[in-house]
Amino acid sequence: METIYISHPHQLTGMPSIVLALGFFDGVHKGHQKVIVTAKEEANKRGCKAGVMTFFPHPKEVLRKGNGIKYLTPLKRKEELIESLGIDYLFVITFNKPFSELTPQQFVDRYLIDLNVEHVVAGFDYTYGRLGKGTMETLPFHSRNKISSTTIPPVEDKGEKISSTRIREALENGSMGEICHLLGRRYETSGIVVQGEQRGRTIGFPTANIKPLKQSHLPAVGVYAVEGEVDGEHFKGVCNIGYKPTFHDQKPSEPSIEVHIFDFNSNVYGKEITIYWVSHIRGEKKFESVDQLITQINSDAEVAKVILN
Repeated sequence: METIYISHPHQLTGMPSIVLALGFFDGVHKGHQKVIVTAKEEANKRGCKAGVMTFFPHPKEVLRKGNGIKYLTPLKRKEELIESLGIDYLFVITFNKPFSELTPQQFVDRYLIDLNVEHVVAGFDYTYGRLGKGTMETLPFHSRNKISSTTIPPVEDKGEKISSTRIREALENGSMGEICHLLGRRYETSGIVVQGEQRGRTIGFPTANIKPLKQSHLPAVGVYAVEGEVDGEHFKGVCNIGYKPTFHDQKPSEPSIEVHIFDFNSNVYGKEITIYWVSHIRGEKKFESVDQLITQINSDAEVAKVILN
């Protein structure tokens, strides 16, 4: 797959005929996968290349000054997931104010017709152009019938639409099994192993302290059974996300992520790590003593081992 980063106004020319999936695709969940795979299948039928067009940053960051936007999938991971679906071209458009001001007609002319798109696949609620006034129903008019389209209806699970919003809500509840079902894979968080307070080793539970990628959407605070990868090794462990109230009277500004890796002694400071969230074990609580905390961590570790085995 070739990834093409585009800033408006673009000068890209000479593209082959493309069937293009349109969307933001945060999470690349089963609903998104249906859109992308349909584009791939349609491209195969037509003897065209299959493409995906997405945007970064999220439009809300630009239009609503939403600097607190948290992403389910960092851009690099989104690229990997889309590539795994057999796509030939990924177009990543820098979403900025000038781009947001394009009329629906200008968007279709410059970003579909000029890129040699002959067929578009998108979800039923996809919109384009300034104020989202372009829809799949207006596409024939704006493309002067040069571009045909396939509209994907809602992909549902248990009678409810699969959506990034639904996954975010499940994250707030620590419902990792539901998220795994909606994504078709385990939810993951990547970051760098950094030096923490080093308190874990003093109580018999050394931990890797994780600094997650910027704007990562983390699960709810609490204790989780996890698997993961670091320095080429797969691991199992128990992970705490939270504010460590047993040791901090004043709540820190950001939660910490600490994973105790079972049967692991390597030095991984500065290494990239990926955590796969398997199951929520319990919420975070303040203990009256360090001894109580140690007893609880021992219990959490045993519960995690049972879950992971």
